[in-house]
Amino acid sequence: MANGQWYPPEWPDRIRALASGELTPATPRRAATVMLLRGGPGDGEPQVHMLRRRASMAFAGGAYAYPGGGVDPRDDDHLVRWAGPARASWAARLGVDDEAAAQAIVCAAVRETYEEAGVLLAGPTPETVVGDTTGDDWEAEREALVARDLSFAEFLDRRGLYLRSDLLAAWARWITPEFEPKRYDTFFFVAALPDGQRTRNASTEADRTVWITPSEAAARYDAGELLMMPPTIATLRSLSPHPSPREALAAAPSQDMTPVLAQARFEGDELILSWPGHDEFTKHIVTSTPR
Repeated sequence: MANGQWYPPEWPDRIRALASGELTPATPRRAATVMLLRGGPGDGEPQVHMLRRRASMAFAGGAYAYPGGGVDPRDDDHLVRWAGPARASWAARLGVDDEAAAQAIVCAAVRETYEEAGVLLAGPTPETVVGDTTGDDWEAEREALVARDLSFAEFLDRRGLYLRSDLLAAWARWITPEFEPKRYDTFFFVAALPDGQRTRNASTEADRTVWITPSEAAARYDAGELLMMPPTIATLRSLSPHPSPREALAAAPSQDMTPVLAQARFEGDELILSWPGHDEFTKHIVTSTPR
């Protein structure tokens, strides 16, 4: 392959079925993912935390991604202790209808970062962040979150913690193509690794994690060495110009949050896939199968 763009071979058949009306698009489920940043060695380019999905995963096996997952509807509970921009401000930035929905999306971002990377963007006061979260009691509750036996709102309440929404910033929004069987409306966030916390591979879906600069990750994608989905490589490229986590966070409000949704069409025997605003992902695929 010319680069590391993930492309499932079943897409042409699914696109035909969608075009003929044989396939009804699934309703996308809201999700959140976090580009966790830390300063690079010698004040060089910052690094981003990425995980590689296990090759056995049905969706994007072997692809590099960020910690992330689906929104838990239980996390729209307004009893969550909240620090940072008001929920109404988050709703406006995310482009959602109400404050409860915005809270659930931000909760998903913070929860998934904790579940998959062991980093918790929450603290006992609105100005602090927790330190060590490696004890047995913490791990038991983290596993309960993963199993969805415990909502993140309940977890925060048990611990008396404030969700530090001021440590996050919304960066992008991508929606899974209509021809995919499982679809997500995914909000991408950027955050800086808090002082005193360390990442670890706490995900059952990943076989390795790395800290890597966005430019190196993009170069290795271009060389076909790292497999990624379009939203991942697109957000990596958009991070590259920013020389520090702080400057990336400062640049977040200027990032376009218009949802990106792939488009597909046939011209004769050629399938054309495109992602509006991202010409590098356009693919022309010749297929001999009749439409």
